[in-house]
Amino acid sequence: MDARTSSSEVDSEQQVFVDAIETWAEKELRPVARKYDQADEYPHEIVEQMKELGLFGATIGEEYGGLGLSAWTYAQIVIKVASVWMAPSGIFNSHLIVASAIERHGTDEQKRKYLPKMATGEIRGSIGLTEPNAGSDLQAIRTTARLDGDDYVVNGAKMWITNSMYGHLTLLLVKTEPDAQPRHKGMSLLIAEKGPGYTVNKLKKMGYRAIDTCEISFENYRTPKASLLGGVEGKGFIQTAGGLELGRINVAARGTGIAEGALKHSLRYAQERSAFGKPIWQHQAVQLKLADMVTQVEGAKRLIEQAARKFDRGERCDLEAAMAKLAGSEAGAFCAQEGMRIFGGYSYSVEYDIERYYRDAMLMCIGEGTNEILRQVIAKQLIDRYRI
Repeated sequence: MDARTSSSEVDSEQQVFVDAIETWAEKELRPVARKYDQADEYPHEIVEQMKELGLFGATIGEEYGGLGLSAWTYAQIVIKVASVWMAPSGIFNSHLIVASAIERHGTDEQKRKYLPKMATGEIRGSIGLTEPNAGSDLQAIRTTARLDGDDYVVNGAKMWITNSMYGHLTLLLVKTEPDAQPRHKGMSLLIAEKGPGYTVNKLKKMGYRAIDTCEISFENYRTPKASLLGGVEGKGFIQTAGGLELGRINVAARGTGIAEGALKHSLRYAQERSAFGKPIWQHQAVQLKLADMVTQVEGAKRLIEQAARKFDRGERCDLEAAMAKLAGSEAGAFCAQEGMRIFGGYSYSVEYDIERYYRDAMLMCIGEGTNEILRQVIAKQLIDRYRI
């Protein structure tokens, strides 16, 4: 890109891609979402379409064959997809967090080896942080990696790992020095490709169906020393924390997409459904719900844009990303619930998509840091910025 190219011109060029994804989601995702969701069946055909669209390389640099999209453009794409069906956004979202970590922290050899194939979707990644007894407190993980000759030998388990059944590698957070103090100095990230001792079991879920969320067990699993991200032990926690800003922006976008989808369904239904002699949108109770829903959707979008644009400028945005994730995920949960109330008894029928939005929404309040944790992050950042 020419250095004289304005940001508005870049936004305009990338908006064409956003519009194309919106058209694709309406044409290809909406007709099949219910089928895949109810069957809890992995959408292989949709994944192939996403490869062709370039979604697996959306934020990967152009030098590695990716599209090099800005975080703000990418967030808009996620909103568009999630407003139709949230689950597919998780397939490329987790993958791109892994790719971002490799691009930011990997060795030149690791970048050359993985990023071009990740950009095409030939190799798809998952991120292995959470464990059965460690979620928000990542320093409490128990999975260990012991160096044995030219290999690390890994033992432990990871839980709720998206993309791990049909993906090809996991960016794995491990303890390379279990007794280190402080604890985070003994943590490292491994680019772990599937092999002997790497066992995957799919989990059944209330929502976010059709996506391969799994438990992974490692029993004397061996991965080469060259798989250590960045080539230096003890950097894993810092490398992980560095990806949380983009991860939270993306989850904020997924929650906001759910909110926008629920709002659109509710607006249509409120005009089609009549009660007491008039369309239900004319009843004050429904009007109040619609007004609150659209206000939350638009407010969340502005917070996402603020965080994403700071991220694109290379500025610190942990506070902004946390606020965006809190607002976007809560908007999703709120709008899905209000949509259920607008639909009334029909909301419990699987023939209406609003029940899927409701089942999917709560995950956004938990993933990438629970909203309770994020409220603490926000409060602490406020005090740091405005300390007297």
